[in-house]
Amino acid sequence: MLLAAFWFFATLMLLFGVSVVLLRNPVSCAMSLVMSFICLAALYVTLDACFIGVIQVLVYAGAVMVLFLFIIMLLDLREEKSRRLNFGATLGGVLVVASFLSIMTRVILSNPAFAKQTPTLAGPQVSDVKMIGMTLFHSFGLPFEVIGVLLLSATVGVVVLSRRTLR
Repeated sequence: MLLAAFWFFATLMLLFGVSVVLLRNPVSCAMSLVMSFICLAALYVTLDACFIGVIQVLVYAGAVMVLFLFIIMLLDLREEKSRRLNFGATLGGVLVVASFLSIMTRVILSNPAFAKQTPTLAGPQVSDVKMIGMTLFHSFGLPFEVIGVLLLSATVGVVVLSRRTLR
């Protein structure tokens, strides 16, 4: 069941990644990128890296994408106009992707390390979330707070610079 979920989210992530490149509307591209980030977080969860999955959603799908959407709205980007495909460039791109996939397949099939079964991991005694939190707030408390103030001042600066004067 877990393997099926892994491949489901991996396929969805790849489909949303392709839609980021192929869609013409910048907002649709950004929303596809959000969905790709969420599928990546689900992949982390299927690999028992729950903390990294949560951080993926909070940092990338939350904060970074809010900034991307803010910049898209601030610049008032329009939908890209449709243009004719260049046959040579398309053929070259398909050849590069096909050769890359061929090389990766040969490398994976020729390496005996990929055929080994990995042993199951023992259950952790202390959760990784607790250990990361203790390290962040005990050893790196001041830099953590300085980064927070720096991000706050950058956000205020962007709002002030993007404000239009009313006349």
